[in-house]
Amino acid sequence: MSLWERHKIFETNSLVLFFGALVVIAIGGIVEIVPLFYLKNTIETVDGVRPYTPLELAGRNIYVREGCYNCHSQMVRSLRDEVERYGHYSLAAESMYDRPFQWGSKRTGPDLARVGGKYSDTWHLDHLNAPSSVVPSTVMPAYPWLAETELDIRYIGEDLIVQQTLGVPYTDEMIETARRDAVTQGTLDALDSEGLLERYPNANIRDFTGTVAATGRLTEADALIAYLQSLGTAIDFNLYDDSANIR
Repeated sequence: MSLWERHKIFETNSLVLFFGALVVIAIGGIVEIVPLFYLKNTIETVDGVRPYTPLELAGRNIYVREGCYNCHSQMVRSLRDEVERYGHYSLAAESMYDRPFQWGSKRTGPDLARVGGKYSDTWHLDHLNAPSSVVPSTVMPAYPWLAETELDIRYIGEDLIVQQTLGVPYTDEMIETARRDAVTQGTLDALDSEGLLERYPNANIRDFTGTVAATGRLTEADALIAYLQSLGTAIDFNLYDDSANIR
């Protein structure tokens, strides 16, 4: 029987073609899926990555609520022009505690994966209140109400519980101290800063908008700026050799 005659069986019989395709797809699926059951984790562990502080998490919720992801991605691709502009390309580990992740696929504004520490708190506050005052060519709308709206942290502990259920390693102590930690991080007179730093190493602790001392209350702008200032700061890439340690 010639090769054509063997192939003709599939060409002229739809059932044989169907089951033949099913077998091929099944084999391909098994080859792709089975190895995953033997992997404990598909994300490599990288030193420095930690869960968000309660204040940063509150800021992240505001970031999502306001739809910032529609114009700003949080993923630096491994392309030369992106790395030169934004810094080291993004690692999966950096988003391991994001629910959901903020990678994005469209940029009207710049990528924010490494925006932490790039600008001052005052710059961020001015950018939220009147974007064109610091970036004249921007098309970003203003968000002045964020600096006027008191931050609601009544349920931040419950938020941490939800994140814990989803796999974020928040401890019972972190959940119990969530409200206090949020206030501590956003004020200059930090009563429990040492405890906060034990729970969340390298967290920024300060009055992000410069108004908390006068008003005695945190605003949504404080939380959002705390979140933005944390982005991309978890890993010290100077400690790694790109060719060996990080891929």
